[in-house]
Amino acid sequence: MRFYELTYLSSLDLSEEGINNLKEKITSFLEKEGGVLDEAKSPVKKILGYPIKKKTAVFLTTLNFHSNPDQKSRFEQQLKSESEILRYLILVKSEPSKTEEILTKRIRKLKKPSVEHVPVKKPKVEFKEIEKKLEEILGE
Repeated sequence: MRFYELTYLSSLDLSEEGINNLKEKITSFLEKEGGVLDEAKSPVKKILGYPIKKKTAVFLTTLNFHSNPDQKSRFEQQLKSESEILRYLILVKSEPSKTEEILTKRIRKLKKPSVEHVPVKKPKVEFKEIEKKLEEILGE
């Protein structure tokens, strides 16, 4: 089995219930074909740079799943038949291993600024002190 990521755009005309029904329809077809859903991210409203099928704003939804490569073509046919889906993209992804996850967490911890790198706040200078310095410089 391979690890895939499906990202699709659906119309803003759909209600929350309609979006959830579409997501359920896609996941049920995926599971019927023998795929395994790993993660389903909630839909996000996006404004497009150019109109797609006369829509300028859409919901963007991402699903991560495992499936066999031969089932992918049947899954794509199902996506094409859905009228609510404006565009979709299926990517073959490599699964992050446990060691990669641990390393990225360690790197994030290392990138945090230490106390030595934090700039020290200088005390505020009074207006009278500035006037005295100016008088000294100008020789008044």
